[in-house]
Amino acid sequence: MNRVKTNRRSAIKIMLSLIGLVKPVTHIMLVAIFFGVIGFLCAIFLTILTSTALIKVFGYGISLGVFEKYSIGTLLAIAIGLAVLRGIFHYIEQYCNHFIAFKLLAIIRNRVFFALRKLSPAKLEVKDKGNLISIITTDIELLEVFYAHTISPIAIAILTSTVMAIFIGQYSIYAAILAVVAYFVVGVLIPILNSKKGSSIGMDFRENFGELNSYVLESLRGLDEIIQYGEGENRKGKINDRTVNLNDKQKKLSKIEGKQRAVTSISILFFSFGMLMLTVYLKINNLISADGMIISTVAMMGSFAPVVALSSLSNNLHQTLASGERVLNLLEEKPVIEEVCENENSNIEFKNMKIESIDFSYNECEKIIENLSLIAQPQRHHAPGQCERHA
Repeated sequence: MNRVKTNRRSAIKIMLSLIGLVKPVTHIMLVAIFFGVIGFLCAIFLTILTSTALIKVFGYGISLGVFEKYSIGTLLAIAIGLAVLRGIFHYIEQYCNHFIAFKLLAIIRNRVFFALRKLSPAKLEVKDKGNLISIITTDIELLEVFYAHTISPIAIAILTSTVMAIFIGQYSIYAAILAVVAYFVVGVLIPILNSKKGSSIGMDFRENFGELNSYVLESLRGLDEIIQYGEGENRKGKINDRTVNLNDKQKKLSKIEGKQRAVTSISILFFSFGMLMLTVYLKINNLISADGMIISTVAMMGSFAPVVALSSLSNNLHQTLASGERVLNLLEEKPVIEEVCENENSNIEFKNMKIESIDFSYNECEKIIENLSLIAQPQRHHAPGQCERHA
């Protein structure tokens, strides 16, 4: 089947279009973001408190600033409380996000079926039914990743990183600047560069997946003819070729994902070591206190989780955004023939109609009507019990 070529949307445009559907559940999204930020802060300060408790236990004689007045038992008790709260807050966040995701998937499915009603019968009479089935099943299902694991994590990462940058900035503005750079590189720069590499492959994968579905569905519907004309091996070979091609694209996506994970891990180690070296340098030059050197480094190492979540999202977003674009294209597709509504000319008296040699097809598909000629005359009325006889 020949597809009508459309201009590809950017990832930002796709995300903004999908985010626009969140409006009915915005209040739940805000709850998810709030508890997500508080949950990550609990996890980060759990690491900071346990580190300060260890310094007290081993008696290094380092003044711990605001944490100095707390005993070891108090620090550990607070740490245990934060651990419990982290679990509770994380559960609430995930519950809200998945409620939003499945609620929006139901809304999108309703919109898709409403769109199909407007596009019928042209949309449903094409050969590429398997690709259409793929859109209304697996493509919509993949949007769960976007709504449950993308929108709120982005907001959570921004807010959490801002809080941690301010916290580290209380000890040293230079350390805070390094933290902001690290969060930006890991959470923004790496995912953007990675998405540019995999976006086209992700769309090709979804398109080829739909084409494979169409080919298999077409083969099953024509199974009698395939057996009758001995085309079984030929069909089997083509299905195998399409499967291999699909597998090759999946391998390419996996390689991109693996490289991205490696770059992210190396970047985290680099910035963590960089924070340690920076704070040591600042301490040597009396630009930061001893507790500031330790707490800033520990806070930096323990606060990458929100931005790492963003970085990991780019691995799944290749296919998710491709699926989103396919769904949006279906929702925005215009009917081949617009429905005619009643108007001021609807009461004009019908006399007769004649058509000759009419051909009709949807787009460039096979002809539905070929060389049709027809004469239509006004309806004749008959007395009860009588009917018109035709030769």
